[in-house]
Amino acid sequence: MLEKLAKQTAIYGISTIVGRFLSYLLTPFYTRIFGLDAYGIITDVYALIPFALVVLTLGMESGYFRFSAKAEAAGGDVAGAKRRLFATTWGITSLAALVFFVAVFALRGEVSSLMGEAYEAQPWYVVVVAAIVMADVAASIPFARLRDEGRAMKYVLLKLANIVMQVALAFGFYAAGLFDTEFGVGWAFVANLIASVVTLIAVAATAGRTLPRIDAAILAAVFVYSLPLLVSGIAGTANEFIDRQLIKYLVPQDAMAQVGIYGAITKIAVVMTLFTQMYRLAAEPFFLSNFRKDEFVEMNAAALKYYIAVSMAIFLGIALFRDVFALIVGSEFRTGIFILPVVLGANILSGVWLNLSFWYKREEKTRFALWVTLSGLLFSVVGGFVLIPRFGYYGAAWSRFLSEAAMVAVSIALNRIFYPTPYDFRRMAEYVVLGLGIFFAAEALPLHGAAMYGADLLLFMLYAAYVVWREKIDLKGLARAMMHPRRR
Repeated sequence: MLEKLAKQTAIYGISTIVGRFLSYLLTPFYTRIFGLDAYGIITDVYALIPFALVVLTLGMESGYFRFSAKAEAAGGDVAGAKRRLFATTWGITSLAALVFFVAVFALRGEVSSLMGEAYEAQPWYVVVVAAIVMADVAASIPFARLRDEGRAMKYVLLKLANIVMQVALAFGFYAAGLFDTEFGVGWAFVANLIASVVTLIAVAATAGRTLPRIDAAILAAVFVYSLPLLVSGIAGTANEFIDRQLIKYLVPQDAMAQVGIYGAITKIAVVMTLFTQMYRLAAEPFFLSNFRKDEFVEMNAAALKYYIAVSMAIFLGIALFRDVFALIVGSEFRTGIFILPVVLGANILSGVWLNLSFWYKREEKTRFALWVTLSGLLFSVVGGFVLIPRFGYYGAAWSRFLSEAAMVAVSIALNRIFYPTPYDFRRMAEYVVLGLGIFFAAEALPLHGAAMYGADLLLFMLYAAYVVWREKIDLKGLARAMMHPRRR
């Protein structure tokens, strides 16, 4: 069973890596053509967009996966039941997106004022961003349907096309001198909007003759399941963007510059973000399928152990060579590279509590999601108010880390009480301690230049070799499984 998860993760992973590589071409590009304040606007906007997406998708993606699996288990006209489920979830999310765009368009002046001085001079920034959100929300359920049906290649090709188009348009706008106009950084949002609209048209075509249409009975059932996930998603995504907002409002001087530096450094943690993202894309529909409880428990426990092992390898690969990764961003932004290990640690914890959330989604006890994410939000806000005024973006990184750690702790406690799962905490702690020990040992070595990088590479390889030996991993067999994925 885990082989299937590995295959799906490989498909999403390869495409996500390629896509994010293309997308992250924009990071060195934008951090070299825009100053700290202008890039701060990009960081601010792209921290807020995921929050809007979570609110407007209404938790329907997880609801779609769960009720699709229930339709299969119920038998009968499975195709018809899934079609009605798809039309309803697509209809309600598209309606929510349209209402949002109309409201932002009508109140663009007021919204711009709330977002700060940088936006008041250009209220059309918020209109373009609202249009991006509308298109992305409308495309979310058709993309979820592709994942549920195991059409991973169609999914990833459309996502890649979106990214290629956005990158090409950004470079084209630069060549045309549009970034030097009064609208300036807004052209980065226009490039995104065009790519999102084209992608929406393309993914909507995969729905065939099915159109958005809301069935009240289906919506009520799915919404009861999804509402706790929606509220927890709002709190969870708030954890992702509130650090930028607190920097903007709590740092007394050069706030947008600090937002820009913080955003640029978090972009360097791309590989860790990629791994968590590709794991989520494969694992969510996988673990919400109709497995027997004993199968689910066994697979979920094993998946978390392997996630920790791989995550610590990625942590070492980036943290040990962070001076090299710093070259991704412009020279002005590299002053913040010292916060990278903290950011990487927070990203690892994010994937841990994601894995710990599958049991209550499977058991339809989604109210527990509220306990987890609200605890994280509490730590994020309190930590932010305490640390950010004093330490700036370094305090923001630590408040994010504390937030993720709190969510992991609460998730583990809930699991032990309500759904005991035999997670191998001893083995996972072994990998964490070993990884951190290697990191601090490398930091203490009095080496420089080529000697330092050689030692770092050796230490990284020792960690990887230890994991392969400890888990008795058949590398050749794993490679063959990933190279020959089959549809679910």
